[in-house]
Amino acid sequence: MTTSICRARPAFFLALVSLVVAAFLPLPARAAAPRALPDGQLPADHRLEPLKELDGYFPFTPSKSPAAWNDRAERVRRQLLVSLGLWPRPKRTPLNAVIHGKQDFGDYTVEKVYFESVPGFFVTGSLYRPKNKTGKVPAVLCPHGHWPTGRFMDAGLDGVRKQIVIGAERFEEGGRTPILSRCVQLARMGCVAFFYDMIGYADSQQISYDIAHRFAKQRPEMNSPENWGLFSPQAEAHLQSIMGLQTWNSMRVVDFLLTLPDVDASRLAVTGASGGGTQTMLLAGLDPRLAVSVPCVMVSTAMQGGCTCENAALLRVDTGNVEFAALFAPKPQAMSCADDWTKEMFTKGFPQLQQHYKMLGAPANVHLIRGEHFKHNYNYVTRAEMYSWLNKHLKLGLKEPVIEEDHKRLTQAELTVWDAQHPAPPSGPDFERQLCRWLADDAAKQLKESQTSPEKFREAYGGAVDVLIGRNLAEAGEVEWDLREKKSHASHLEMTGLLRNKTHAEDVPVVFLHPKQWSGQTVLWPTDSGKAGLYNAEGRVTADVQKLLDTGATVVGVDLFMQGEFLADGKPLDKTRRTKNPRQAACFTHGYNHALFAQRVHDLLTVVKFVKSSDKPSKSIDLVGFGAAGPWVAAARAQARSAIDRAVVDTGGFRFGKVNDLQDVNFLPGGAKYGDLPGMIALHAPGKLWLAGEDATGLALVKKSYELAGAAKHLAVFSGIASEARTAALAWLQK
Repeated sequence: MTTSICRARPAFFLALVSLVVAAFLPLPARAAAPRALPDGQLPADHRLEPLKELDGYFPFTPSKSPAAWNDRAERVRRQLLVSLGLWPRPKRTPLNAVIHGKQDFGDYTVEKVYFESVPGFFVTGSLYRPKNKTGKVPAVLCPHGHWPTGRFMDAGLDGVRKQIVIGAERFEEGGRTPILSRCVQLARMGCVAFFYDMIGYADSQQISYDIAHRFAKQRPEMNSPENWGLFSPQAEAHLQSIMGLQTWNSMRVVDFLLTLPDVDASRLAVTGASGGGTQTMLLAGLDPRLAVSVPCVMVSTAMQGGCTCENAALLRVDTGNVEFAALFAPKPQAMSCADDWTKEMFTKGFPQLQQHYKMLGAPANVHLIRGEHFKHNYNYVTRAEMYSWLNKHLKLGLKEPVIEEDHKRLTQAELTVWDAQHPAPPSGPDFERQLCRWLADDAAKQLKESQTSPEKFREAYGGAVDVLIGRNLAEAGEVEWDLREKKSHASHLEMTGLLRNKTHAEDVPVVFLHPKQWSGQTVLWPTDSGKAGLYNAEGRVTADVQKLLDTGATVVGVDLFMQGEFLADGKPLDKTRRTKNPRQAACFTHGYNHALFAQRVHDLLTVVKFVKSSDKPSKSIDLVGFGAAGPWVAAARAQARSAIDRAVVDTGGFRFGKVNDLQDVNFLPGGAKYGDLPGMIALHAPGKLWLAGEDATGLALVKKSYELAGAAKHLAVFSGIASEARTAALAWLQK
């Protein structure tokens, strides 16, 4: 035996050397897929342009009628709620409010307040109340914005004197706390005013200022599928953000004020400047309990808010601050501008808001406080006009003009809500993780409650996915076919060209493989490598595609965005783009731009829209997705709904919640929150679906949805050997 091995050894080593050499030789060139464009030319697609950023231009186009605006307003509000993590809203748990430390200043009092917006997470602030008033009085929410130390701000003697010289303030004492002065004056005018902390300011230290407002770099220790912190890929996949938390805090402030026996629920107002102006316009647009709004130095067609606390993924995609302000119409709303990003508001933004209010029958209910001669502020001049606005619209009945008087400046020690009897709550990384977990669990519980009928499920899950993807078939746009090349093969015609989406300025390279004896079936088959995935190394269609052609089906291949002809170097994309903002927070890119995953779904909808509206309508339109294409097809079918007759989806067990890189090609803000990928697949019901790659947990949600729709027989679940999945799927598709 030894001799035979030795004799065989030369041949063995020769074969081994050949294999090693072959490993380092270039692979045989794969035959190129047919192109719609000449080599080196990219599609004329606006998505290849630089990404939109917070410093871009955000115009508002008023609707032509109240009915049209109602439709648009519903869509924008839903986008706000979803992006801020408030769809569904967190459970309104007990506030457990504590009011203590009353200080009496003759015509008003100041009290210290803290309460829980969610269990263990506290809102802190100062409550100003008028004295010598009977009956119920108006209440005004006062978020502060990004002034140093927030509620504890003291501009100092030199600082206030500079403001007095330029006419921005009147008093050395009260003028040192300009963002607080309004609370004193509002109390003197007969209103309850609550001045509450932004997260990371003053007494709100459970999440630090550096995390909430200066987050710049990902924290590996906070990035985990099970135990994550804010700004992580997992937090973004669950739509958890500082901006969302602050908006929820503001909603809970309204809840708190309505528990006070002296507050008139019909006369609630909100006003803040800078970051407080951002909070003001969002709260006013979302909470119908407010009657008057005054967002200052923030409503603009220019810079939309530079802080992480003013941005959230999905928030301003195809919308902006002026439209957010428009949501409050026709209720009374004043706003201010200054020598900052709002300086052009008088000519850009405000005229459109005037047109908007006029269209809604309330032209006198919108007002711009001009202040371009002052830098970014909430100074005495602006406050004076705000007092007049509230006097009129809260029906205070005060003689005009309302003049602000000086007041005693309170120190940090006099304002802080925490003391020996009222100790500060836990903070730090462990608290942050616990907060994120509570929010995720609470949302999951509420979403589960919607799984009782197809209508409730569609509203909760479908309403959210509509925002995550950002487009449905009804919004797919006007599509034209630009044929570039036509070839005849033995069994089929090969037609290569561009689908031009005129509405969205997008070009999609496609190939139509059309059998010479068409059955009326059209199969849209995206692949990991674009339309090239339908061809083998010799440039002929694959055996699976040929089987479909032989049964009379048209097969459509497509280069989705950043596939195939979108790639200048031909190399598959391994990282998505991000804006020039150096801070590693998803909100600065995905707050203004669709995720790549969503854009690829848009392209599928473009193809479906064209096929659906063709002069030669298909008897059936089917979607097929294996490998990386499985999740795209799952999302596209959820958005195309009944336009797709049958779908084949092999998910490979993919989960958005396991994506651990904000630049991953499949990163999708909110993707994990609504049942992850199975939640999208569940939206296919009652359509016919062949499904593979799912575990028992994912299947449970899908099966429940199909059962609710009375369409269990339309769901085919493959549980065989993975290598046989494609054959089984095509057999199902051909039935």
